[in-house]
Amino acid sequence: MSADDPHADQPIQTAGADPEDAEVAVVLVHGRGATARGMLQFTQEFHRDGVCYVAPQAQRGTWYPNSFMAPLESNQPYYTSALAHVDRAVQTVRDAGIPDERVVFVGFSQGACLSSSYVANNPRRYGGVVLLSGGFVGEEGTEFDFEGSMAGTPVFLGVSDDDPHIPLSRAEETVAEFEEMGAETRFDVYEGRGHGIFPEEVDYIEELLDELLG
Repeated sequence: MSADDPHADQPIQTAGADPEDAEVAVVLVHGRGATARGMLQFTQEFHRDGVCYVAPQAQRGTWYPNSFMAPLESNQPYYTSALAHVDRAVQTVRDAGIPDERVVFVGFSQGACLSSSYVANNPRRYGGVVLLSGGFVGEEGTEFDFEGSMAGTPVFLGVSDDDPHIPLSRAEETVAEFEEMGAETRFDVYEGRGHGIFPEEVDYIEELLDELLG
């Protein structure tokens, strides 16, 4: 393990169609203490033919050690390394010839936080961004002002109003910033469900993939 890039030697796992044959790619980013393999198993709930699923693995199952709302320095070098590892996963599907507008991000919890920050730092027209209980990485009071345009990318964020890990205010800030960047946003707030993945969110992923597959 590199001290400067702790996730660099971690695998990127795949399932579904071969990247060279796929019409759409889904980059799946797991939560704290979870696995890439677990995210690939999750795809069974919305599997579609013609889709390549790509899931990077975090070192010891955790992308960065502290809260996503801790001072950024306290999560280094893991946070920067995590962004780089997600980028490697994206590059694998680009190298296979899948354009960005047919690449969808699906992240849960810590993986949703990481995914939101990755796409905001690398804005363009993607196939979609699905954030399951997450928000931008940064301590409370951070003024998010990312440069560039999401160019109409569909961005979905779902969170419960009593999520113990994701403050509703941070979810709101994240959606507002994506709107400022020109994304087509959908923000679902669920009542009293805690921290999890919910049926409405799976329905959304299915609809998004069906639309991309035509």
